[in-house]
Amino acid sequence: MVNLKGKTAVVTGASSGLGADAARAYAQAGANVAILARRREKLDDLAKELSSLGIDVFAASCDVTVEEQVKSAIEQTVSKFGNIDILLNNAGVAVRGGVHQLSSEDWDKSFNTNVKGIFLMSKYVVPHMMKQNYGKIVNVSSINAHVADKQDAFIRHSYNSSKAAVIGLTLGMACSYGKYNITVNTVCPGLFESEMTENSLFKSTEFLDFYNATCPMGRPGRRGEVSGTILYLSSDLSSYVTGQYIIVDGGMTLI
Repeated sequence: MVNLKGKTAVVTGASSGLGADAARAYAQAGANVAILARRREKLDDLAKELSSLGIDVFAASCDVTVEEQVKSAIEQTVSKFGNIDILLNNAGVAVRGGVHQLSSEDWDKSFNTNVKGIFLMSKYVVPHMMKQNYGKIVNVSSINAHVADKQDAFIRHSYNSSKAAVIGLTLGMACSYGKYNITVNTVCPGLFESEMTENSLFKSTEFLDFYNATCPMGRPGRRGEVSGTILYLSSDLSSYVTGQYIIVDGGMTLI
């Protein structure tokens, strides 16, 4: 239903989880894909998988908090594909702890990856989109921008704050770049199994029992269930949608 043939999509945090699933969805829709992450071995495996779908793939080791690496990755992407039409800012980290427990380094780690990473990627991608008068930017926030965890073991104040900042940045960018036919939106996923959650939240029977009992759909999200929303916001189906956030959580934030 979504045809992205001829488009180029850049995905950060593409080595696993939501980012890898989104890269697969872009490729299945016909887009050429640049996959960026810190772990090159996992990227190479994904690149082989995506190439089998008949699209062109570029993989680059890139820490989104390091400006020179971001600049280089974007320059290489443009050199290979000639353009960038879609940017999925997915790279993120979750640091546990309340403000009375977090170190300054913990706080900075959250904001450097979750917010500064989006700033740096957008800094080098937006000029290309402005030049071609077209672009689709999708930022990944979280339901934790809207709700928090009461249980001490799952308190993540820097995560709450940084993911809320993602929404604020989305609003500002959407207002500024709409005149260039660039839309900027945010996806806020609920609980999905990923490397970030499988060794923490998914290992806690107490947490999962609470989540399943509270969530209207009675379960966490499944692999790929965010990809449809991402494809919608990355395609011309959402040509008049900008500055919005879409919560994909099975209704969890309704409670």
